[in-house]
Amino acid sequence: MLRLTSPATIIVLAALTALGPLATDMYLPAMPVMAEALNTGPDQVQLTLSLYMAGFAMAQLFCGPISDRFGRRPVMIAGFTLFLAASLLCAFAPSIEWLLAGRFLQAFGGAAGPVLGRAAVRDIYGPVEAGRVLSYMASTMAMAPALAPVVGAGLLLFFGWESVFLLLAVYAAIMLLILALLMPEPLPADRRQSVAPRVILANYRMLLTQRSFVGYTLINASGFSGLFAFLSGSSFVLIEYMGLSPFQYGIGFILIVAGFFSGTLFSGRYSHRLGRDRLLLMATLMCTFAGTTMALLAIGGVHQPWAVVGPHILFLFGFGIVMPQSMAGALAPNPQCAGSASSLFGFLQMTIAALGGALVGQFHDGTSRTMAITIALGGGVSLAAYLRLIRPCRREARISRANCRQG
Repeated sequence: MLRLTSPATIIVLAALTALGPLATDMYLPAMPVMAEALNTGPDQVQLTLSLYMAGFAMAQLFCGPISDRFGRRPVMIAGFTLFLAASLLCAFAPSIEWLLAGRFLQAFGGAAGPVLGRAAVRDIYGPVEAGRVLSYMASTMAMAPALAPVVGAGLLLFFGWESVFLLLAVYAAIMLLILALLMPEPLPADRRQSVAPRVILANYRMLLTQRSFVGYTLINASGFSGLFAFLSGSSFVLIEYMGLSPFQYGIGFILIVAGFFSGTLFSGRYSHRLGRDRLLLMATLMCTFAGTTMALLAIGGVHQPWAVVGPHILFLFGFGIVMPQSMAGALAPNPQCAGSASSLFGFLQMTIAALGGALVGQFHDGTSRTMAITIALGGGVSLAAYLRLIRPCRREARISRANCRQG
């Protein structure tokens, strides 16, 4: 068994959490080919991404509270088992309807990795150190979305789109072995919660009345919607409209993920020195500027790959800071129900992101305009959430502490 506080455990948790990016990013270069192979349109293939995110969001509402009662490890084992079976269904889907069903089941199983990986970090490291650990976990995770499109493009070239889902099934099988043989249970027995519906609903109600929880969650979800808009539309914009090959698309994706990777490293390094809220202000300003720049270029008729990839590198640098810091901020005050908090956080994140992806698919006009405007809106709402929800909370906390010292 691994020690809970060992670096190897952090790597395993990062690998479990990386299932989400792998399942979304690896098949992006294959989407145009899949549309042709399954005799359907781009909107239906894009729907496999939005449906995955919707299922991912729904599943998180259940797996977190269940893990608060029975522990993180058994719920992750059940989730990865379902993901494995669903990946095989996707690989051998004879029609778009079967593929949609497989993607939905994939999402239900795959949700256990990210939700319970976050909760496990909160279980092990506490409220302050969790932000730093999540930042370094995100740095490790960044390798998954960086490599996934390149691997997906290679599999598409040599073995066909079905091989992408077969590789995801192999990944799930390896994670199952590690969970069963090496991973200890991070949730202590004395912190287990009831799974009675009234207790779960009471926890969710309590979380939704926390201004800081709502603020940190909205910051993350809005930034993630910008990322998801890119995931949903970028292959059609860059490959079909701008003429990049799947391999060139994969290289561009590596550059974009390098921005995310750099942001997570910056977040981990300066987490203690600058503090969570100063980092979030800097990052949300960066996302807003990058998204607005991309949208203005698209509206102005500049339809070149650099006008999409360049601004999105900066957007992802900002989101690399936003993601771990907002996660830690949302989970910090809720150790008694970290699984439920992680579930609700993830549900809202994925629901808002799925809406962004659906907008891109619904209003896609063949150019980069719809995608770029959606990314700009994501950055702007993230900044507004910080200024309207988090900054007032921090100001009230400082005034309260000053009054306590004077008293």
